[in-house]
Amino acid sequence: MKIYRLKEVLIGVNNGVITENEALEEIKKANPLELSIAEQGLLEEGISPEELKKFCKIHLKALEDKLQEIKSSLDRGHPIHTMISEHEEILKFLDKLDNLIEPLKRGISDEEKMILQDLSEHLVDAEKHHEREEKVLFPELERRGLTGPPRIMRLEHDELRPIKKRLLELSIEPDKNKNEIIELINVLSYKLRDHIFKENNILYLAALNAIREDIIWENIRMECDRIGYCCFTPQFRMQYK
Repeated sequence: MKIYRLKEVLIGVNNGVITENEALEEIKKANPLELSIAEQGLLEEGISPEELKKFCKIHLKALEDKLQEIKSSLDRGHPIHTMISEHEEILKFLDKLDNLIEPLKRGISDEEKMILQDLSEHLVDAEKHHEREEKVLFPELERRGLTGPPRIMRLEHDELRPIKKRLLELSIEPDKNKNEIIELINVLSYKLRDHIFKENNILYLAALNAIREDIIWENIRMECDRIGYCCFTPQFRMQYK
């Protein structure tokens, strides 16, 4: 029944029948897994990623305070603190990409073209973030019997990579490829926001609950250091400029 209600809320937001504030109240009653199931169900029923994008932003906002509580409880160098911080930067990139859709439709300026290419490069550079998860965090969870969430996140990484690379390729000549770029932005904005939502609110919480030993987190951090960080990772930003 709760999943059905969440679907009603999404459709109501998109149709203007339910306000964002009303939707927030409904979403706060649900857990992250229920939200993901509701969204996946709507995709299977034919709702487009563009329509889901608005709802995805709302449910990210609904759990923002709780996420910040978790982040503030961790030391700045903790691997989960770093990964959440990187997600915050990626969400800003997606907001800026969304803001380029209308300029792309009417005729993008030279400055906006540079912004598009820069954002596309940053999203491809997020590969270091995925690599740290796949080679360090996920194996540790799997050793502890948590195999489902890492498997799903790996599959989503594989799905996101070609979308980001294609966007970067097309960003070089946006005037010639504006329709495909707009479609890619809509798909990427929804899929990546949803992916971040699941990692922040399901996977990372599972990791913090499963891995209690400080020495293991220190080993994870050292392995992450060996792999390296993104050009936009907050505490390493100056190092990569």
